[in-house]
Amino acid sequence: MKRFIKILYPAACLMIGMLLGSCTDHKAVIDANTQIADHNWAYINRVKFDCKIDDDKAAYNLYFNLRVTDKYKYSNLFVLIYETPPGGQKKVTRYELKMASKDGEWLGKGSGNLYSYQVPFKTAVKFPAAGNYHFEIEQNMRDNPLHEVSDVGLRVEKAN
Repeated sequence: MKRFIKILYPAACLMIGMLLGSCTDHKAVIDANTQIADHNWAYINRVKFDCKIDDDKAAYNLYFNLRVTDKYKYSNLFVLIYETPPGGQKKVTRYELKMASKDGEWLGKGSGNLYSYQVPFKTAVKFPAAGNYHFEIEQNMRDNPLHEVSDVGLRVEKAN
């Protein structure tokens, strides 16, 4: 019995380690989300992310991550995304995220009363230089605060 445990325990640990190691996303440079306090996203509460780009020759895809509750009252969301390159000038771009079809059906992935979205806002983009890039995401709707927003995030991944 002791011999069986001596063989089984290391084999089980190795198997668990391999399974956990295979779950990592090797394409992602960053995939982070920030929870919005009380599901009320105010203009002044910009969500901030830093992303280290090592390879300025590679192309990258950038995604806006969002989770809202089923009580979110709009079919879209406008955001301002501020991007500051290393040693460079801050640039701001306005984006619209379509969240529901014309008949009101949510386009995101639903789980309970939450709907998740991961929407590309830049594809196959090459960063001008390697270094640390700073991103800020600000809601740009008429409501302030914007209710029923659970999480906001950013994903940067190497393009194929």
